[in-house]
Amino acid sequence: MSTFTSEPGAKLAGRYRLEDRVNAASGWAAWKAIDETLARAVTVLTFVPGFPRIAEVVTAARAASRLTDSRLSQVFDVEDGEDERAYIVMEWVAGDSLDDLLAGGPLDPGYATALIAEASRALAGAHAAGLAHLCLTPDSLRYTQGGGVKITGLGIDAALAGITADDAELADTQGLGRLLYATLTGHWAGLENTSLPPAPMAEGQPRSPRQVRAGVPAAIDAVTCEALMQRPRRGKPPVTTPALLAQALAEVAPPTMPPPPAAPDGFAANRTMTGPEPPPGHWPPPGPATVPRGRHGQQPAAPGKRAVTTSAVIAIVVVVLLAAIGVGGWLLSTRHNNTPTPRQTGSSSPTGPAATGLQPVSAEGFDPLTPSDTGHENSQYASRAIDGNPNTDWYTQYYDSPTFGSLKSGSGLILDMGKPVQLKTLQVLFGTACCTRVQIMIGNTNTSSPSVLSSFTTVARSSAASGNVTFHVTSKAEARYVLIWFTKLAPMSGRNSGHYQAQIYNVVARGTG
Repeated sequence: MSTFTSEPGAKLAGRYRLEDRVNAASGWAAWKAIDETLARAVTVLTFVPGFPRIAEVVTAARAASRLTDSRLSQVFDVEDGEDERAYIVMEWVAGDSLDDLLAGGPLDPGYATALIAEASRALAGAHAAGLAHLCLTPDSLRYTQGGGVKITGLGIDAALAGITADDAELADTQGLGRLLYATLTGHWAGLENTSLPPAPMAEGQPRSPRQVRAGVPAAIDAVTCEALMQRPRRGKPPVTTPALLAQALAEVAPPTMPPPPAAPDGFAANRTMTGPEPPPGHWPPPGPATVPRGRHGQQPAAPGKRAVTTSAVIAIVVVVLLAAIGVGGWLLSTRHNNTPTPRQTGSSSPTGPAATGLQPVSAEGFDPLTPSDTGHENSQYASRAIDGNPNTDWYTQYYDSPTFGSLKSGSGLILDMGKPVQLKTLQVLFGTACCTRVQIMIGNTNTSSPSVLSSFTTVARSSAASGNVTFHVTSKAEARYVLIWFTKLAPMSGRNSGHYQAQIYNVVARGTG
């Protein structure tokens, strides 16, 4: 099989024109492309030379292509690369990911139940056909503009990451439980890296949704805990498959659906809908139409005529309200009562200027624990991590074990921001091999010595980083240097099997300063 790295404008099979790279990791890239034969947008996966799991990904894509459930994103074309370059063509899903929708906080329990019940039914059908997802995250689940649920990456995401399971139905049931937990609490109860804060823990288990957020019905809480943590419900059969989870959620769903939750401020004025009203039983649109951040990067379609009609009706209602209660009182009430709650990781988010892009002026490999090592963790390649090109990478030297061959406790990449800054988020594109253990640290010197390392402050961390990870920083401290510090390495693939290293393809910093 031959594989390749493409650029915008490249055309595959004489019909699929690559336009925008929407995601990339070690060995593959996802593109928004145009199928010129059918004049429609599609998602295309391409692969770099030597990607070790291309056969597994192609097999998963071909299996997924046999399913016709509209709740599962479709696979249109697969080329294994025997005669030309390998690629996979999939449906371009327009809509908001669950990750986007949770930006305004947890969903109403009724909508959360309806959403995950629909997703459970879809995956139950996939399992009946012998297929599993195994890699469910908030980016895997989308609300489409037609008013329905769409699951992306069935089988393919797991193949890309090399994930398998002994009990696929149980694995997907627990994955659905994590999604339900996220919709109810706004927290993520898994090891995968998402933009959501981690679930509060007690005795090694996530706290139940009712312990995290008031107002979650006891029956929904019980089903969530059984699916996620396999806690038994009194007098009920175990929930070990997506089909059983769908049945359990149907039993506890509220008899009537509550009104849709309001979009967060700053989005409501821009929210438009296209197409017909959602059919009965479909999940209503609860959040803002933001640009999604999924693995395959689907983006909302342009608004149509219905959006204009909806906007006109809203405008009339607003005018009537303003006339009744007074412009001044309405504005004051809006300012004090409708301010959205920001997404938090740990402590409360700091107030102050809005975060903007921060461009590091330089980057270096950072190896303070072995100053005699002239390799300096490949500093000569460090600039690749901040050049904005996800196809170039910096990587550590390789070692004989995940713990640096017992030579030291860690090493990393240090970014010079040029001046003291207050970091708000750090988006890092790691290699796809699972998993590295990493800390984000800040300090005011880049001198490479053991004593200097102790002067850095840890502001974020991940115990299982791979792929694209966004670290949220709540610390108000300002510092000039940002250190990405590894304490456990991921395995290398291919001919380097048995060796370990860390990789960084791209870093995007946001904050103030």
